[in-house]
Amino acid sequence: MRYNERVVIKIAPSILSANFAALGDDIARVEAGAPDLLHVDVMDGRFVPNLTIGPVVVEAIRKRTQLPLDVHLMIVEPGRYVTDFVSAGASVVTVHAEACPHLQRILGQVREAGAKAGVALNPSTPPDVLEYVLDDLDLVLVMSVNPGFGGQKLIPSAYAKVGRVREMIGDRRIEVSVDGGINLDHAAPLARQGATVLVAGSAIFGAPDPAAAVRELRRAADG
Repeated sequence: MRYNERVVIKIAPSILSANFAALGDDIARVEAGAPDLLHVDVMDGRFVPNLTIGPVVVEAIRKRTQLPLDVHLMIVEPGRYVTDFVSAGASVVTVHAEACPHLQRILGQVREAGAKAGVALNPSTPPDVLEYVLDDLDLVLVMSVNPGFGGQKLIPSAYAKVGRVREMIGDRRIEVSVDGGINLDHAAPLARQGATVLVAGSAIFGAPDPAAAVRELRRAADG
């Protein structure tokens, strides 16, 4: 199913691909391209193999930028940390369906803490897990790679999955975000399937001019 409503695609640079030794400078470089939000990947070494950052770094980023922060919790027991990340400055907290046996409860916790609530789906997780929490959601994040590492190639089945998620959402005002391996070639097909947010790491931070890369990705999606 194609998504026919005309929307302006949002671009979310993923700081996973930034230079953490000069993170403030890298954020400033992408801000010059007018992205819509920053995507912040939190990994615990358990749900995914790698370790990344915690609330202290999110708090530091919040002081550095006015952009909304989409904090993507790739962690087990996310409910233990939701309040900490919202207090640190998260605008959106996205948890993995696979890590939440009581998903509806966690989404309510995110909203009660004052942030928007998102659910991420790994490549092998069917969209049907969202059926009974759609009214508790502000964002669905379709993982187009297996999470845990940057620089992977997009898994083609993500296209149809985005379309299925959009179909399930119907008229609800829920963002459909896609994360993993996105470059200029993927932007327009994902938008046609119903994606409204494109998360990109190496395609933006790895570019010679990250600000220009943000603008080019948006133009490609709108095309």
